[in-house]
Amino acid sequence: MKWLPRTLYGQILLTLVGGLLLANALGIYFILSDRDRLSNSLRVQYTAQHIADIVNLLDECPSNYREQVISTLNQPTLLVRMDRFWESQDQPLSLHGRSFQQLIRRDLIKPYPLQVLSKQQDSSAGGRATWMDHAGAGLQSFSPTREAGAAGSIVSEELSALGPLAEFKTHLATVQARLSDGTILTFNASRPISLADQPARILAWMLLVALTAALLGAWAVRQLIRPLDLFSRAARGLASNLNQKPLPETGSEEVAEAARTFNRMQTELQRLLKTRSQMLAGVSHDLRLPITRIRLRLEGLEESAEKQAIERDLLEMDQLINDSLTYLRGGCGSEGVVKLNLNALLESVVEDMEALGSNIQLHSEPAPPVMGKVSALRRCLGNLLENARRYGGDAIEVSLRQRAECVEVKIQDNGPGIAEADLERVMEPYVRLEGSRARHTGGSGLGLAIARAIARDHGGNLVLSNRPQGGLCVQLSLPLRS
Repeated sequence: MKWLPRTLYGQILLTLVGGLLLANALGIYFILSDRDRLSNSLRVQYTAQHIADIVNLLDECPSNYREQVISTLNQPTLLVRMDRFWESQDQPLSLHGRSFQQLIRRDLIKPYPLQVLSKQQDSSAGGRATWMDHAGAGLQSFSPTREAGAAGSIVSEELSALGPLAEFKTHLATVQARLSDGTILTFNASRPISLADQPARILAWMLLVALTAALLGAWAVRQLIRPLDLFSRAARGLASNLNQKPLPETGSEEVAEAARTFNRMQTELQRLLKTRSQMLAGVSHDLRLPITRIRLRLEGLEESAEKQAIERDLLEMDQLINDSLTYLRGGCGSEGVVKLNLNALLESVVEDMEALGSNIQLHSEPAPPVMGKVSALRRCLGNLLENARRYGGDAIEVSLRQRAECVEVKIQDNGPGIAEADLERVMEPYVRLEGSRARHTGGSGLGLAIARAIARDHGGNLVLSNRPQGGLCVQLSLPLRS
């Protein structure tokens, strides 16, 4: 999925926040569902008992005191009126209505006439309100519409009498009871709106949870993955500087152990390279001694074709040893890094190649200084130009320009190029291609390998590509900051 984050930081944060939101949503749903079921059951029983107590009280109360008693008993959740007529029940009572009616009758002192109504009335806003059976026993759902009616002022007056608290009530039930003297009591029962009926509050709660989880999760995840970023930067730096400072072995136990392992690996690599350098020095010494002895013996021989052939072989062996040692040292040895002018260095190498008969066109733009090793970069550029001179024809184009945060050197020739499958392989050590890279042209197969090793040692890279019009394009990039 394209919209999913690709970074480990984004994936962990998304999983953490998404999991918390899902858990909160399910928890709120189950809690509200269970609470509503329990509260509805208790509220229905309480409302039924309260209605029965009022009927019992008003039946025994003198008629001239009933209005005062009613004004005292009225509350936002239960409104009692005596000025309503006995409603006719057109439809049969539902199962919930009958259950509610039985709960009321259970607490009545006398068998008063009693009915639970379900009907349509006008709301206080002038629209028609629909009373529908609610899931709870005997409760009705109140939902206003826009249609106005003239005959429905009952609910309007009742809600107005309750004041602003009436706006927060819903799920009404209408009950009528006839007292012993024929007085009709009308009850409008309601319950306060629950959190489940207020999606805005639930949404606000979920947003608060998401914001809190995102802030805390972002901080926690950042703390967790910070060692990974440190390891990544250390691993990248290890490729160009094996003697960089070891990682601090701090943090959690797992992070500290990973840092110790990384430092041990760096130490082992340093020891391995040191051992290899000592071995190379020994091999170089052991190989050059017999070569030197052979040259001394050749001095005593007369000039001949065989003597010249032996001298050429010795020279090739000596050059092969030098190139191999240079490559195995990473192309640079122990030379120090300085700030250098790459334009001047490139012009100097081009002049040396032109002195050998090369036809080079140089297009150099002013570029900022780079940090590098002078002798190593000179050898890198020299190898690339020598390669172009040997295999790329007479005319060579060289350009230098700044690209973003790097300096780019392009060397283009007019030779036959290289097969696409061999563009990467030809930069491996001791690889010599047939055809244009045949052995009679000379070389040890290490020129491009050494050039790429030098480029990577400077934090850059070397890329080969074929030109559309024919020939090879060598692109050397060096960073401005190293």
